Amino acid sequence: MSLTLKDLEKLQANYPDYRMELVNGEIVVTSPSGYESEEVATEMARQLGNWAKPRQLGRVTGSSAGFVLPNSDMRAPDVSFVLAERLRRSPRSFAELAPDLIVEVKSASDSLTGLRNKIDSFLAEGTQVGILINPEQRSLEVRRSNAAPVTLQDGEILTLPDLLPGWELVISEIWPPEF
Repeated sequence: MSLTLKDLEKLQANYPDYRMELVNGEIVVTSPSGYESEEVATEMARQLGNWAKPRQLGRVTGSSAGFVLPNSDMRAPDVSFVLAERLRRSPRSFAELAPDLIVEVKSASDSLTGLRNKIDSFLAEGTQVGILINPEQRSLEVRRSNAAPVTLQDGEILTLPDLLPGWELVISEIWPPEF
């Protein structure tokens, strides 16, 4: 039996402490990420938001913002960015579109294959760029439809001129500090 967004909303109301997604008509329960991966995701969202908001380029959200994709899946990336012209006002519920940029951060319990598949599913639904951050390897992988993935590591700089003109992210700046 294929479940719907209404089914997901009912389950989420009954189990608010669980993070759930709707994927191919099935409810997927995801566990909380580890501390390191959440810190990396928060830093990535901060870096994106600090650039995008004052320039009114678009909206940046974290892992609790769900997106109803064109194929009716409801997914929630760790970090997302939507261009301002595509989402002029924040919806009260899920955004019904594919974000322009998504970021997934590998936690100890994640598989790289599973995260790549999730990113690729967003790309198939209209997302322009998917970034997979791997704190264990101190690297990130930039994925786009119909293009080979590009891997960046410490010492390199991420730019996305088509989405965030002028923005630069020094890869080493997203890792948690040691005090």
